Amino acid sequence: MAPQGKVYRGSVKDFQGFDANQDAEALYNAMKGFGSDKEAILDLITSRSNKQRVEICQAYKSLYGKDLIADLKYELTGKFERLIVSLMRPPAYGDAKEIKDAISGVGTDEKCLIEILASRTNQEIHDLVAAYKDAYGRDLEADIVGDTSGHFKKMLVVLLQGAREEDDVVSEDLVEQDAKDLLEAGELKWGTDEAQFIFILGRRSRQHLRLVFDEYLKIAGKPIERSIRGELSGDFEKLMLAVVKCIRSKAEYFAERLYKAMKGLGTRDNTLIRIMVSRSEIDMLDIREVFRTKYEKSLYNMIKEDTSGEYKKALLKLCGGDDDAAGEFFPEAAQVAYRMWELSAVKVELRGTVQPAGDFNDDGDAQVLRKAMKGLGTDEGAIIEVVTKRSNAQRQQIIKAYKAHYGRDLLADLKSELSGSLAKLILGLMLTPAQYDAKQLRKAVEGAGTDESVLIEIMATRNNQEIRAINEAYQEAYHKSLEDDLSSDTSGHFKRILVSLALGNRDEGPENLTQAHEDAKVVAETLKLADVSSNDSSDSLETRFLSILCTRSYPHLRRVFQEFIKMTNHDVEHAIKKRMSGDVRDAFVAIVRSVKNKPAFFADKLYKSMKGAGTDERTLTRIMISRSEIDLFNIRGEFIDLFDKSLHHMIEKDTSGDYRKALLALCGGED
Repeated sequence: MAPQGKVYRGSVKDFQGFDANQDAEALYNAMKGFGSDKEAILDLITSRSNKQRVEICQAYKSLYGKDLIADLKYELTGKFERLIVSLMRPPAYGDAKEIKDAISGVGTDEKCLIEILASRTNQEIHDLVAAYKDAYGRDLEADIVGDTSGHFKKMLVVLLQGAREEDDVVSEDLVEQDAKDLLEAGELKWGTDEAQFIFILGRRSRQHLRLVFDEYLKIAGKPIERSIRGELSGDFEKLMLAVVKCIRSKAEYFAERLYKAMKGLGTRDNTLIRIMVSRSEIDMLDIREVFRTKYEKSLYNMIKEDTSGEYKKALLKLCGGDDDAAGEFFPEAAQVAYRMWELSAVKVELRGTVQPAGDFNDDGDAQVLRKAMKGLGTDEGAIIEVVTKRSNAQRQQIIKAYKAHYGRDLLADLKSELSGSLAKLILGLMLTPAQYDAKQLRKAVEGAGTDESVLIEIMATRNNQEIRAINEAYQEAYHKSLEDDLSSDTSGHFKRILVSLALGNRDEGPENLTQAHEDAKVVAETLKLADVSSNDSSDSLETRFLSILCTRSYPHLRRVFQEFIKMTNHDVEHAIKKRMSGDVRDAFVAIVRSVKNKPAFFADKLYKSMKGAGTDERTLTRIMISRSEIDLFNIRGEFIDLFDKSLHHMIEKDTSGDYRKALLALCGGED
């Protein structure tokens, strides 16, 4: 069933020993009389390929003179009926029916149009156009033109031609030119040249466009997706993003669509049915593995929790297996992971959202702050305006000017005038970065219990210079060494990781390819993912593994992780999660994510601090303070890429009052 030379990646296969007449008779008996045997219907239909189902329809007509699809519609109801009937249509006719439904009646289901037309191959598009004409006697292009408008319509028409280049021979010169043309059509232009985006993204081959996207990242300093979000809007923006995602990885695109169809309250059943049916004989195994890697949960289990009855049973049969139980990891997810490691190696300028004030006057700011706290009441707005709009170095000058003018401690005055979350945020901003990190670490280890997540977040993400400054600040503030406190408050391998990181001795040189290959072998053997001959004892291997992750430079580790994927077909982060546990696992995952993409690591932490009921204000405050002058602008970009909503919007929705005002000032803008 797979094209020659390719491994079949569908979850539904031809049924061995297939007999169309026998199956037609079984379905007839399941629907005969009062009621119907839904279990028998779903078992039979979900275990036959689409080609075999078409033959069953023909045999049913020959044997009983009746239309099988019409009988199924009559006997079944609701979502289960829609799913089973969808399975009976040939793929092109299924797509034609979905598009007809999307543009019929009042309003248009743009998401359905986008999903189908952005993801189908040239041949699938040609088959769809023919099926639409055959089924409805109408021209698909004319119907879409009549139901859509603007640049969205133009791009849909381009995709409907099914004329994407299919030549795998790529010209480096043309790759560079296309990347440059896209940059000049968007980021470097007043307004946007949408026609250039439509031409390049609608016509070039997938292989060519992947290289264009890589080149674009190098010259623009941001992924093409982020530029599309900034330059385009509405359904046109959504369509172009879908095209880019499908070029990168269709499996990843459909995994994301399925996740969004089931997350939160309610289920988007039409989307769920359409994807499960249309991909069951193409790439469902790839979708499953990417889903498991990306969302740390199997597609099978999410369907199981989100649906019910025969509908659930049929969907689970199409899914074909539970990856949580199997614990497998397959090539498509490895390819996605490898691509992410390659992209992470591209130098992107890190930018904070807080810059030094251009017209800075420390005496004037000291006076504003004193006035805001003098007498009855406090002018929190004035305090927020000064503190959030100055760099940390400027805040230190304000502290000195305040002391010189008024003989008072600014931090003490702020502490007595402010309260709650706002006080923690403003006071945190007034400390130097090293003092603030030292204080957070001290809080994490003192008293009953240890806040391991804070220790991991800070120790796994700071560079050598930052770690050394933290050590000095810690010693000065608490008259104890950070290493001693970490040693006395933690144990085992977790303690060894933290102590190693606390030395601030990570290599700072470039990658060493020969060493990277050897290091990847150690990682693979430690995680028992490769048959690597070694005379090392288990303890010696673990020591080397720890040393590699805690002392090798970031560029070198990126190369190690790429070599690991080539060697094992596993992503190192996924492998660590499957084979380690507790604080050790969390620490190593934090290091890996920091190496891969530090802004994305913090974007994920910020999202988790605000999603669901309640807000983890400690984490939210800590990250907003510590990253505001380093890479908060980049974090904002990763946030919207990962979660399809802006950090500004989520802070606005999840916090309130002066605390919200101060956070939004640090955030620095709406994306």
